[in-house]
Amino acid sequence: MFLGETTPRRARPAGVTLVALPVAVLVAASSCAEPAIILGEPGTTTSDSLGLTGRPPEGEDSSSSTGDDGPIPPPCGIEGEACTTNKIDLLFVIDNSGTMGEEQLNLASNFPGLIEQLQQLEDGHGDVVGADVNIMVTTSDFDNPNCHGPWSKPDYVAAKGSPIYTPCTERLERFTGFGDDPLVIEEACLESCDPAGAASPSDQFIHFDPEGDNVVGGDAADALGCVGPQGIDGCGFEAPLESMSQALNPAACWNDPANCGDPAWAWIEQPFLRDGAVLAIAIITDEADCSVKDFSIMDDPTFMEVDPISGVQRSSSAICWNAGVVCTELDPRTGEYAGCTSANRSPEGEVGVSDGAAVLQPLSRYTNVLAALRAEGREIIMLGVLGVPEVTDHADAPPHHPTAGGLDALVYRTWRDPDVPGGGDILPDEWSDGVRAVHKQFEFGVGPGCTGYDPLGGTYTGQAIPPVRIREVCESLDTPDDPDTVADETRIRCCVESICGDDFSPAIRCLTGLIQEAVTPVG
Repeated sequence: MFLGETTPRRARPAGVTLVALPVAVLVAASSCAEPAIILGEPGTTTSDSLGLTGRPPEGEDSSSSTGDDGPIPPPCGIEGEACTTNKIDLLFVIDNSGTMGEEQLNLASNFPGLIEQLQQLEDGHGDVVGADVNIMVTTSDFDNPNCHGPWSKPDYVAAKGSPIYTPCTERLERFTGFGDDPLVIEEACLESCDPAGAASPSDQFIHFDPEGDNVVGGDAADALGCVGPQGIDGCGFEAPLESMSQALNPAACWNDPANCGDPAWAWIEQPFLRDGAVLAIAIITDEADCSVKDFSIMDDPTFMEVDPISGVQRSSSAICWNAGVVCTELDPRTGEYAGCTSANRSPEGEVGVSDGAAVLQPLSRYTNVLAALRAEGREIIMLGVLGVPEVTDHADAPPHHPTAGGLDALVYRTWRDPDVPGGGDILPDEWSDGVRAVHKQFEFGVGPGCTGYDPLGGTYTGQAIPPVRIREVCESLDTPDDPDTVADETRIRCCVESICGDDFSPAIRCLTGLIQEAVTPVG
């Protein structure tokens, strides 16, 4: 049990809500928004352009120390050396679109276990390290012109990677969807956050260490249960990769409060990102990444599918898939592709264009951001809770990564009739309403990566689109074995779990297993 924080911090302004969340719709907008914000100078990829210098943390000794059981690795931030650290900066990027209510409820139920596992992290000698943890939460919502219109809520403001730090009980309107009979899923908040005593941090992130925490009204687990749920009225063109990059921007006020010129964030005193900390990123989404660079594609038929109702091309989430992914060798008998990979595509649909000509943000933008942060001495790990089949087996030892099912069982394919019990893909309720595979193909551009099922209720709970872009960014953190050496250089820093599962505890276990491996790396 943590004590109260020993050093008081300036409280955030009461009642301030800097972020409200936008609408999930599939209707074309009449005008285009400006492209997404660029980190650093255009065309640059060095760590210096991101405000990263490669220097060891100030005041930290670069020499090794010796414990009772032999040498202990030096602190993180020393180039070329292994490191032991108790600092962990954990970023959650949570999809807040209309289909994410049950998933957020599932995630929130596992937050207490996450905090407990972080508190129990051990060093190389089996001793508890006394984790010093920052946890920041943002949404997948980076805005999109197609999320504006008469359906928009008056308080619509996209997060764009900025931290969400207020309890969800102050944001209950975010848990109501749209339409004449909107979905209301306030339990996604209320089952993990008591409105009579909602907990929240005094900073833009939740912090805890062996000396205490920064939580008002509870402890770190209480605060994460209140801050974590994001609602279901966010933009349906999810951009988790761009939201991640902006959340990690070293020049952002939440990471560099000393140089912040934005009055809205002037209350911040402590940065989220810290030198020498392990950086853990968790992305939770059920759709393809739609981090758009050229928003003109939202009104351009190049990447649209044909609406089977009107017979004409219209805007839908299929744009996100078609503009950033290419698939090969479609088998007409099964509707399965040999494989799918990310691709830079031009406004005319040409594949393999330069990063500058791509209509979606190129993946190099995100791998370079992570590489620059790594160059500063940060170990980086990533968990993706995404549209893949359920994992059926995990490694016994940390990082407890998937060894069967999941990505290994993922098949890229088109949508299939009939309904799920009948051997197709359409959920029973949708099938009874007349929804067919052609409607879903128009909506998403690719078939489901997984279908959720609730064994207790005997109902199908939802579906998710397979990941390509997020998967590739995540896997870029792994180190493969060098076949030309005797030693095994394999380092797993990416874990992908299924968002269709009814229990996210294996995903949380893999996340903390990755952190454990990064905190005390082997070799």
